[in-house]
Order: sequence, then C-alpha cells, then structure tokens
Amino acid sequence: MPLNRVRVFAVLLCLLPSLVSHAGEKLKEHDHWPQWRGPLGTGVAPRGNPPAEWGEGKNVRWKTAIPGKGQSTPVVWGDRIFVTTAISHGEASDTVGDHAPGAHDNVAPSRSHRFVVMAIDRRDGEVLWETTVRDEHPHEAAHVTGSWASNSAVTDGEHVFAFFGSRGVYCLDMQGTVVWQKDLGDMQIRHAHGEGSSPALYGETLIVNWDHQGDSFVVALDKTSGKQRWKVARDEITSWSTPLVVPHDGKVQVVIAATERVRAYDLATGELIWSCAGLSRNVVASPVAAAGLVYVANSYDWRAMLAIRLDKAKGDVTGTEAVVWTRDRDTPYVPSPVLDGRDLCFIKHNQAFLTCVDAATGETRAGPMRLSGLQSVFASPVAAAGRLYVAARNGATAVINVADGYKIQALNQLDDSFTASPAIVGGEIFLRGESSLYCIGEVRSQGTAEP
Repeated sequence: MPLNRVRVFAVLLCLLPSLVSHAGEKLKEHDHWPQWRGPLGTGVAPRGNPPAEWGEGKNVRWKTAIPGKGQSTPVVWGDRIFVTTAISHGEASDTVGDHAPGAHDNVAPSRSHRFVVMAIDRRDGEVLWETTVRDEHPHEAAHVTGSWASNSAVTDGEHVFAFFGSRGVYCLDMQGTVVWQKDLGDMQIRHAHGEGSSPALYGETLIVNWDHQGDSFVVALDKTSGKQRWKVARDEITSWSTPLVVPHDGKVQVVIAATERVRAYDLATGELIWSCAGLSRNVVASPVAAAGLVYVANSYDWRAMLAIRLDKAKGDVTGTEAVVWTRDRDTPYVPSPVLDGRDLCFIKHNQAFLTCVDAATGETRAGPMRLSGLQSVFASPVAAAGRLYVAARNGATAVINVADGYKIQALNQLDDSFTASPAIVGGEIFLRGESSLYCIGEVRSQGTAEP
C-alpha cells in the first residue's frame, strides 16, 4: 500500500472512535475547560502541557484585572474565557446582611453588589463583554476567605450557565445576552459562610444542588429553556460540593457528597440509585470518578475518604462491599482531589501537604509531603503532562513532577493570592487571583509566545 494511503488509513483509524461513540464526542471537549474541574471532571487536562516555571517577568502572556471579588474558577471554550464576579457599589448602609448563630470570620455585605458574568479573549486578555445579571444587596454575610461569586460557571460552547446561588441561575449566549434566568430562592448557609456549589451540565440537563439550613433539594433544569425537569428533596444541611455526573452501565448518575450521605440520582428521573454514609459536616470537596469508582472525601469533624464501586452500588451501601477502601487521615477539606490515571492526589485539610494514593487500592504512593513555599491551600490541584499544579493563597504555585518521584519541579510566585482553582487548556494555565486573571504560557522572547 502506498505510504500516503497508509497514513490516511492510520488517521481514519484514530478518528473512527470519535465518529461512532459518545466518548468520542467527549474528545472534542478535551481541548477546552468547560466546567470547574475540567473536561473529565477530575481536575486533569488530558491534552494540556503548560509550562512548569513562571513569574511576573517570565511566561506571563497576559494579565487582566478583574473588578470586584469572585473566587470562581475560569471556564474556557475556544478563544473565550468566562469568569463571574460580584462588584460592590454605592454607599455603605446599615443593612449588613444576616449572621447565622455561631458565625465567625465573616465579612458583612454593607453595600449592594452587581453580579457579573465576563467574557475574556484568550488570545490577549481583552474583556469582550461584561453582563450584569442582577444587582442587589446580599442577604447574608460570607466568610472572610470567600466571596459572593464563588460558584463557577459551565459552558457547552454555545451558551454559558452562571449560578450565583441566592441570586439565581442564568443562561447567556456567547455574546453576553441573557437567554433565560431562574430564581430558586434564598439560601440560609451554615454560619453564613457563603455559597459555593457550582452547577453541572450533561447533555441537555443542568443540575443545581441546593443544600442549606432550610429545605434542601437538587433540581434538574432544561438547558435550553430553564424549565424544571425534576426536583428532589434532600435531608441535608449546608454543603458546598459540586454535583458530579457519571455515566455507568447505560444510566447517567448524579453523585452529590454531603453531610448525611453521599447520594447518586438518575439524571433522567431524579430517582435515588444509591447512598452511603461516612462523611462529616461541612462537605466542600467535590467527588471525582473514573474506571467505575467514585471517590469522596472531607475533613472537618473527622477525616474521611471513601472509594465506592458503582457496579455494586444500589440502595444503602454503607459498610458493604461496594465501599472498596476507606481512609481516615490527611484528607481534604476545601480543595477537591485530582484523579490522574492511577494517582488520586489530595491536600491535607487546607494545609500545604500533598498525598497521592493508588486509586484502585487506596495504598499510599507518596506523602504526606510538605509543599514548601505554599501557605493555605484552598484551590484544588490540577494535572497535565505528568505534572501536578497546586496554587495557594500566598500567590505561590508548586509544580510536582509525578514521574520524578513526586518531586517539586518548580515553585512559582506571582503578585496575587489564589483561592480559585486553576484551569488548563493546551499549553496555557489560567490562574484567577483576588485581583487579576493570569494567562501563563511559554514565551520564547519578549513579546513572542509559543503557538
């Protein structure tokens, strides 16, 4: 066979899965970061290869100031980056928002806020549009380390869906026009520590979890119209974790980690499929899943991590063989785990200690190892090209080389503070700080970037 025909045949073989399967359709999303934990929901950019080293004068392609305060992760589709923020304005008033009993370390909303969705050009950092979807005085305080725009958006490349909790759910087109909106009420958050769960999108359905100190529920909305598809009551107090959508055995499950139970619902109907107890209060870290296993963790009243096998999960699986392994030390509080192949890696509470375990067995592969130079880790780790990226509130990001024995390859310092989780697309990593959004990518010389 002529060489050119061999090459064509090889290319067609590579493309065939993407033409005949749903998984192949998902491959297109690997070139984007459409939701807060990336295209796979695991914190991994399968086609990413950003630099390992940067600083204010090195490998910063652009830096764009973001008004107001928001700690949502940027989501990326093509040449557009979407972020949400809350911008205070007007005169301070005596109405400072409610403080729940036992509240501590809170910031009161003394001013009104504009709740804003922004689109930024990935190529140069230019703000393409800025849409205010709501303007009001928040009814509750937020934690001093949080914000009133901590819920990350999600996009399908045609629309962007922004969730501001008590301020509503919004669908905008790619030009920033609001297509539909839905008000789900007011949340009453435990200790008035702020809202943070992000929406999840799968196919035509948008999932919103609404765990608070009132009547909790999970709701499925039609992404095109915003109409309710189903709504299920939940016996839960406040949680901040984001729902994880997992296809398994011909059925798509919505997995939500919370205080009383981890629960999985049928995406089509809202019917409860399975549940499992074992986590404590203040569940923040979101689940991750791969190879038929779901992993959940938290660290508040006690430390807990569970690996649950989906093919054995039906009904109440607490203490059954469906729970493959558990762990009671070094587990995460705010940062969610990252799942990269066999490696399940996570931060100890909010501290700069990293542990990696074998995802199948729970056996420790590395750690807990001190990430020197990092202070207070709230952002979730991300992974690409055999490296882990861990950003901290002191403006430093540690890059860990997994193949080299989990050694710290670089420690990179920027003039900002990072609570939002990074996003990785191609050769770039996007870091959303308290004041600016950074695009980090290889820069060969002044003004010249790698393609």
